[in-house]
Amino acid sequence: MVHYLTFSISITFISWIVGIMVNTLLLKTEFYSKYLSNLLIIKNQNISNKIGLGIFKWLVQNSFFKYFNPKLSIKKQIKPGELDQLRNEMTTAEIGHLIAFGFVMIFACVMIFKGKFLFALIITIVNILMNLYPSLLQQENKRRIDQFKNKMNSKILAI
Repeated sequence: MVHYLTFSISITFISWIVGIMVNTLLLKTEFYSKYLSNLLIIKNQNISNKIGLGIFKWLVQNSFFKYFNPKLSIKKQIKPGELDQLRNEMTTAEIGHLIAFGFVMIFACVMIFKGKFLFALIITIVNILMNLYPSLLQQENKRRIDQFKNKMNSKILAI
């Protein structure tokens, strides 16, 4: 079982590299700017809360994971002009994690076809925690940025 866990963590780290590479290829496409940059998997905040995204957010903020992508640190003061750049960074991280999630799910499916159901389950759980949840967290953060930008724009229009 330890072998299953170490393999799952290893393939997840490798999937991040795959996600970065594929994401880099997609970045300049119309498909990316039109569809992927505005992708929302979970549209309802209540669902995000029910699946434990708030707990996951706390874990990321209070563990070594906060050092993985320093460009996305929200602890600093962000100027309104930097919001678009921050949103783009979040989109890049989000799509990279989604690509990585799909990559690892291929391994989980292979394990299912081989009849190694426990192995597939462990791969899937690790993949959800290390790829899907970070992607969902980036989507939530993008939503918050969009809401903030809309409030700023409405205040400017009101003046």
